[in-house]
Amino acid sequence: MNLPDLLTRGDAVSGAVALVLLLMSVGSWVVILWKAWLLHRAQGDVARSTAAFWQASSLADALRMLQAFDREALVIPLVEATQTQAPGTLAAAGDRSQQLTRVLRDALHGVLRKLQAGQVLLATVGAIAPFVGLLGTVWGIYHALIGIAGAGQVNIDKIAGPVGESLVMTAAGLAVAIPAVLGYNILGRVIGRIEADLDGFARDVRELLLTERP
Repeated sequence: MNLPDLLTRGDAVSGAVALVLLLMSVGSWVVILWKAWLLHRAQGDVARSTAAFWQASSLADALRMLQAFDREALVIPLVEATQTQAPGTLAAAGDRSQQLTRVLRDALHGVLRKLQAGQVLLATVGAIAPFVGLLGTVWGIYHALIGIAGAGQVNIDKIAGPVGESLVMTAAGLAVAIPAVLGYNILGRVIGRIEADLDGFARDVRELLLTERP
């Protein structure tokens, strides 16, 4: 018996567990494929964008050049944050170094939230899918044994079939969890590399602006 069979042939609990596993699997694969595509673009965009920034003659020129390279808007927010002016407010209080540190930190956090979108779903699926499958297995075995006891006759043939079908739930839970865990770890490493590049770029921009505007 496979997962679609459990949706149609099992009782309400088995069907609900199978449906939850199916939704988890679809959701995690959608996130994995989407994130893989996004991060592949982001890696190239960040490298090209930072190179274009340092080749520009001014910040205004750099922003114009970044529009062509930064398709995921990962570098542009960092540069734009340094241009924010709020005279007469607490945001403008303190020296230039403190202002740049604050605005670049906030912009970097916003960019990282975009990169990390979907990671929580993968972590959640990887953590709970095996237990959801185990719940389906335990319920299926219990349901099968109740049915066998009601029949009045017990033999290995009558036990092996229902119990074996119930164990499919455990396998299904693992089949859902393993890709989610692998996706979370692999994508997390890529996000970490991009984060390091963006953090280094933000530090360099801060030092540049402090030098230009003491």
